[in-house]
Amino acid sequence: MSNLDIFGPPSSSRPPTSPRGKRKNEKQPSRVRGFLITVLVLAVMLGGIAVALPKVMKHFQGAPDFAGPGTDTVQVEVTSGETLAQIGNNLKAQGVVASVDSFTRAATENPDSSSIQPGFYTLKLQMKSSDAIKALLDPVSRIVKKVVIPEGKRVEWVLNALAQGTGIPRSDFDAVVANPTALGLPAYAQGKVEGFLFPATYDFPPNATAELVLKTMVDKFNSEIATLDIQAKSQTLGMSPYDIITIASLLQVEGHPRDFDKVSRVVYNRLTEPMRLQFDSTVNYGLGKTDVILTTDLLNKDTPYNTYLHDGLPPTPIDNPGIDAIKAALNPATGNWLYFTTTDLATQETKFTNSYSEFLKFKNEFLAYCKANPGSC
Repeated sequence: MSNLDIFGPPSSSRPPTSPRGKRKNEKQPSRVRGFLITVLVLAVMLGGIAVALPKVMKHFQGAPDFAGPGTDTVQVEVTSGETLAQIGNNLKAQGVVASVDSFTRAATENPDSSSIQPGFYTLKLQMKSSDAIKALLDPVSRIVKKVVIPEGKRVEWVLNALAQGTGIPRSDFDAVVANPTALGLPAYAQGKVEGFLFPATYDFPPNATAELVLKTMVDKFNSEIATLDIQAKSQTLGMSPYDIITIASLLQVEGHPRDFDKVSRVVYNRLTEPMRLQFDSTVNYGLGKTDVILTTDLLNKDTPYNTYLHDGLPPTPIDNPGIDAIKAALNPATGNWLYFTTTDLATQETKFTNSYSEFLKFKNEFLAYCKANPGSC
């Protein structure tokens, strides 16, 4: 050590530096800043969690749903083409289900939900969604006006049955029949509904009108005959489509379904002869009657429908036939029969022949049946 080092000024009163030349106490502000930033980040994260937590919990808890079984009844409508989500939205709006999500989830859990049909239903307010699905699949819940129209009934009978079954005034039906342009009748129907109100069991909605009811029946006719190719087949038989429906209406009341094709052959054979049909059913129609046995006086009543007095087919169908009769009118059996008669009303046994003398024997069998069974004829 030199004298200069001994007597010189002190080297320094500052604290020692780190190996990098920085003083140790210079780290303190950085540490404080880092701590504050960490606290701030944690606060932001905790705030975000607080905001998101209810949504997350809601996701895991499921969509809102009523406990059921429901309170007051309400009428709802499912329209054609609606999706399950649209149905659920309508039900939520009417207070039937608590949420659309709970309804669609219940629908996915019920494999039959895709079978929900358009129509009106009676449901309850505040139903459990799964119960609402079940109710929409239950026929008991549907609000319908059921009307059964058997085969072979005349327009007059059909309109009365429709008015009674639907509660729609008969006058409303009469007005539509008088101007049927909106019913969708085939062009060959000539604007007449007789023969084209297809017999079936119908479920009409509670808001149905006379026009809707009759159009539904005509639409059913059109759909049923769509595969029969009635235009082409009638032409090969030398008939018009309207003639075919007229013949079918005769078969429907003149024979048992098992004999429709044979009765059809009798009609064609007589028209070919030519020979008058001489059907009591046509005479009855012209007189507004339904008698089994007609007196000579009635048979001589001159109406356009008296096929004892007039050649060919009656001017219109005499009732509304079913599909089996229409098919038989297009496909007559093979045979040379010109006559037939039912000999037993209980079994509907019908005998066919091309001999008039044999026909008279069959007719006597029928008269004997009537005598043995008073009131049946």
